[in-house]
Amino acid sequence: MEVRHATAPDQIRHFDTAELRKRYLVEGLFGPEVDGVYTHQDRMVVAGVKPVTRSRLAAFDPLRSRYFLERRELGVINIGDPGVVTVDGTPYEMDRKDCLYVGMGTEDVTFEGGTFYLVSAPAHERHPTTHARLKDVEPVRLGAQEGSNDRTIYKYVHLDGIHSCQLVMGVTVLEPGSMWNTMPCHTHDRRTEVYLYFDLPPQERVIHLMGRPDETRNLVVANEQAVISPSWSVHCGFGTRSYAFVWAMAGENQAFDDMDQVSIGEMR
Repeated sequence: MEVRHATAPDQIRHFDTAELRKRYLVEGLFGPEVDGVYTHQDRMVVAGVKPVTRSRLAAFDPLRSRYFLERRELGVINIGDPGVVTVDGTPYEMDRKDCLYVGMGTEDVTFEGGTFYLVSAPAHERHPTTHARLKDVEPVRLGAQEGSNDRTIYKYVHLDGIHSCQLVMGVTVLEPGSMWNTMPCHTHDRRTEVYLYFDLPPQERVIHLMGRPDETRNLVVANEQAVISPSWSVHCGFGTRSYAFVWAMAGENQAFDDMDQVSIGEMR
């Protein structure tokens, strides 16, 4: 597990492309064993696994815990073929884009089949492990074709859905011909957000905008790569074709609409 320290907005103006990618882009997540990044931005863990047989969620040394979820909670979304996540002996069959929330205190988590994206945050109390299927979640349609941001949002872990300590998590799917994942964009100074882009053909890319609204930077992001977005940073992107992404947040609150809106004219 790689450890990345938090950054401040006045640092980013000095970062070249290589440094931006080193600090905020997460690549190579989906190997045969669970691998990931511990970021000091709200102490989130971003990880992934594409098991060959069965892979186990280990107690990584930076956490200084007996097992991974001793003081943490976990959100899992399958972005691949059907697979199984087994939680303390109970199997959960996960179809594509299904979500599983795993509560604090769970000692044993294993993965078989599928391609699993994991996001974890510190927890202070235990909430029950809960499985949510894409087909059972009420979709929310936002945007429009004329703005190139016609998209459907599936909220899994949130105040009116799966309960958690601080994790908020879901999936957004862009309609064919739409490329902006959100515009106008926003910040939320009380939470860190992580985007995982997927369902993007190998030769295509997403241009992810980040940084302060009046001093933006960009990352060129490929399929199944993630971006860590600090609370002070905008986070939006435009693809060379339509795609999907997993959004996950942790921090001061769980209010989905706690956003500081940025008008298009304010951006630089």
